[in-house]
Amino acid sequence: MVLKIIDTILSGLLMGGIYALIAVGLSMQYGVARVLNIAHGEYIMLGAFITWSLFTVYKINPILSLLIIGPAMLLLGFLLYKTLYRSIRLSSTSPAVFEANSMLASFGLLFIIQNAAILGWGASIKGYSYLAFPVNIGGAVFPANRLVTLLFAVVICTVFYLFLSRTRLGKAIRAAAQDPAAAGLMGVNINKVLAICFGLGAMMAGLAGTLLSMSFRIQPTIGLEYALIAIIVIVLGGLGSIPGSFLGGFILGLIGSIVSSIEPSLSLVAYYLLFMLLLLVKPTGILGR
Repeated sequence: MVLKIIDTILSGLLMGGIYALIAVGLSMQYGVARVLNIAHGEYIMLGAFITWSLFTVYKINPILSLLIIGPAMLLLGFLLYKTLYRSIRLSSTSPAVFEANSMLASFGLLFIIQNAAILGWGASIKGYSYLAFPVNIGGAVFPANRLVTLLFAVVICTVFYLFLSRTRLGKAIRAAAQDPAAAGLMGVNINKVLAICFGLGAMMAGLAGTLLSMSFRIQPTIGLEYALIAIIVIVLGGLGSIPGSFLGGFILGLIGSIVSSIEPSLSLVAYYLLFMLLLLVKPTGILGR
């Protein structure tokens, strides 16, 4: 019984680390740039497949791939905002219209990126073996790659939080999230900050994809499931709250692990039930305002 509890808790923390990383990225894109990016999961998928290609073709260590995926996805997200979402923002008559139009545009991006991935990598499930040896923790056995995934997820989220709270750019991002008009009057380049925020969100998703590929098999259609999970996490933690997304990811991971230990097929059902309950009882989330 004790071993089962340890196994359930650690399994929940392992998945929670991935969920937290994914949700922090979406929280940046929606909480600051005001883009409810339904295609967020596709950046996760791209990060996973690029890491798979780098490892299987060029023998590049997945940990080192983080140094490649991060900047590449940051640039992709930055350019997408500057070209697509900024145009939508300028042509929208109100913030509400921009949110609606940008969400519709992200649906289109979802199918474009997904089908491009199918053409490039094929539709079959792929995977690779990395740090697959077992590690014993209190009698419960876990693959080493999942523990490394958890470690890097926590480190990346912590560094990102310190970046937002301690650096000048981070303060500009938080100012833009709270009041874009006032931040602009204080000298913040709003258009540039919003593009950087969207790029940072894509970067976090790409890094999550790299970590995901180390422990799980991947295919081009995995993106939407993780995007929906990220939405549930940011609602649970509080819209726009980076610490809330971090905490919400681990809570959702633990809930999923507990439900899966009882009936594996009901984990996603439990997520959606939690989502609907939150909207009814506490729509502001744990740390939302």
